Amino acid sequence: MAPALALGLYRALTRRGLRYAERTLARRLKSEKEDRLRINERRGIAGVERPAGDLIWFHAASVGEALSILELIRRLGEEDEAISFMVTTGTVTSARILERRLPATAIHQYIPIDIRPFVTRFLDHWRPDLAVWTESEFWPNLMCETHAREIPMVLINGRMSSRSHRVWRWLRGSSRHLLGLFAMAHVQDTQSGNFLKDLGLPEDRMTVTGTLKEGSAALPCDEAERTRMTGLIGNRPTWLAASTHPGEDEIVLEAHERVLRRSPRNLLILVPRHPERGEELDTMISNKGWRIARRSNNDPLDPETQIYIADTLGELGLWYRIAPISFVGGSLVQIGGHNPFEPAALGSAILHGPHVTNFMEIYDRLANANAARLVRSGPDLFNAIATLLAPHKAAAMAHAAWDVCSSGAEVTDQAKDMLLSQLYREG
Repeated sequence: MAPALALGLYRALTRRGLRYAERTLARRLKSEKEDRLRINERRGIAGVERPAGDLIWFHAASVGEALSILELIRRLGEEDEAISFMVTTGTVTSARILERRLPATAIHQYIPIDIRPFVTRFLDHWRPDLAVWTESEFWPNLMCETHAREIPMVLINGRMSSRSHRVWRWLRGSSRHLLGLFAMAHVQDTQSGNFLKDLGLPEDRMTVTGTLKEGSAALPCDEAERTRMTGLIGNRPTWLAASTHPGEDEIVLEAHERVLRRSPRNLLILVPRHPERGEELDTMISNKGWRIARRSNNDPLDPETQIYIADTLGELGLWYRIAPISFVGGSLVQIGGHNPFEPAALGSAILHGPHVTNFMEIYDRLANANAARLVRSGPDLFNAIATLLAPHKAAAMAHAAWDVCSSGAEVTDQAKDMLLSQLYREG
């Protein structure tokens, strides 16, 4: 089959794919991957009324993408208070976090499954004045139906990995059509730009701007809780392992064991990427004889606690503010790394593993500014922490990271100006 036929076949098959969609939803509900109280939103049935006036719709696939647009939404709202916003995502975790973070002018909805009856129902209700895709999650029916209604579509924070590029190359005819629907595109880096051009994004509609995550507002923090936790920790040396995944927790523990030999009062705050792993980590670490406390159980943090498992959602802003040294996870295993601008914006020195393909250019910039340090093993991680236990060294690295982070605010401003020009042009 010629690749150019793939999109047409997909569209034809999903025109009447209701039975398949319902089986998918039932399976996901059973595995607790869907919100039972809001499951109709996945069928395109709106949970709330459409606000009056102009509505900008943002689609973000993941938690990271959703958080990256919050500062942009804030600035757009300051520019024109009459604009309302809708953010769609596909995960329960992202919905929970956005509930606490979205401004009053913004609504969260779950993205409908890409079945044409669901998509049509969704667009009939919301009638957005501008549709904004982030990064690289492209749903063919949603994009084609949005364009058919003459709703302007743009891509911001565009990114494409080598792996995604290899997959889409087999569907080049489809990718050329879908990418051609975008009126404008802001992409994160030159590599992504080259990949997207190769797949059919018109070069005259694309600008390489950098990542929105550079210009994002600092993660929030409950200041009363920060004061309380800081008081409990006192003057104990503390480091953070943030957003860890299976396979790197063991490396973190190996490093901390070495740290404790050198600095017996040292505290490790361990934040798994997925909070539901808290019980698994509790069992694993307890079996090794560590003295631990677990946040989801409201365990007390006392002077004898060696590891504090912070298995809760939405509190990384608290831990990055407390810990002067942060290992950013997803990087000692082949996940691709997580956002280094979050600790950089909050004054924490950054350590990371070699697997950071999701943020390669950013980590290169941080390394060139002596603002982050690469570690490859438990002993490596220990050596880096031992060096940074000297407060002036951690502070110097953190300041360098903040300089790199703060220089990216213009990326958000460029996106804001582009979106407003598209909105007003169509208005």
